[in-house]
Amino acid sequence: MTITQLHYVLAIAEHKNFTKAAEKCFVTQPTLSTQIQKLEDELDILIFDRGKKPIELTDVGRKIVLQAKNIVNESDRIQDIVDQQKGFIGGEFKIGIIPTIMPTLLPMFLKAFIKKYPKVKLKIEELTTEEIITRIADGHLDAAIAATPLESENIKERVLFYEPFVGYIPNDHRLHEKKKIEVSDLEINDMLLLEDGHCFRDGVINLCKVFKNHTDDKFQLESGSIETLIKLSNEGLGMTLLPYLHTLDLNEKSKANLHHFNEPSPAREVSIIYHKSELKMQIIDALHNVISGIIRGAIAFQNVEIISPLAKTSA
Repeated sequence: MTITQLHYVLAIAEHKNFTKAAEKCFVTQPTLSTQIQKLEDELDILIFDRGKKPIELTDVGRKIVLQAKNIVNESDRIQDIVDQQKGFIGGEFKIGIIPTIMPTLLPMFLKAFIKKYPKVKLKIEELTTEEIITRIADGHLDAAIAATPLESENIKERVLFYEPFVGYIPNDHRLHEKKKIEVSDLEINDMLLLEDGHCFRDGVINLCKVFKNHTDDKFQLESGSIETLIKLSNEGLGMTLLPYLHTLDLNEKSKANLHHFNEPSPAREVSIIYHKSELKMQIIDALHNVISGIIRGAIAFQNVEIISPLAKTSA
């Protein structure tokens, strides 16, 4: 039995297809099939049920896959120990970022990080929080940047910054004349929201305390992007709340519609998150230091009240 054979087993278990698994492992399909056959012969069992389409694990195969993940992870630690001892910061690093953070944060830190750590190859994906949690658990992401706390026992969180909420209120809105607004001023019935699945939406709903599902006053209007919410608000369809970093690139006309909260300002906690058994800690440390250093100059707010992205709201 070899580590390479276990890598092949995990690839087939993931893709449920020998050809796709071979492509992922950068070997030919006959080579992969031969190695799996040798492993099954050595153990005198069948790991995969090849009669099913797609291929399925046998009962004992499922147990072998669980153990194979542990063995492969532990073998990877040897290289990680060597890299840390040598002070090497490099290699492929897969990171996910939620949609309400990626457009504003990524342009702020990516160039600086690449310049400082040219040997790191970042593979970046825009993913929802739910997708991120699943992929970290499956080992398909090394880390992610998301709103926290997530309250997951297998995920560690390191705070990067606290991002205040800012009201975007058009001229014809009842709150437009107020220089600063209070949380108690907010009403969910005239609030434009992101679509379900965005943790920023959940934070806004929690901030408003109660989400009414009826549409007596007007209608419910939701969008997949913050930029669309701003445009809809400009059309007089309601107010919205923006993460602070999204306000920095607005034009002067749009900035006139921004209304900050009286302190403590409601805010979201943004963290770099990773599995508790993550190996590449030197890259996580590097990302944390670069992002924290850059964001410190962009967000001066200190007195904030954190709104949990996972808090449940009553209907």
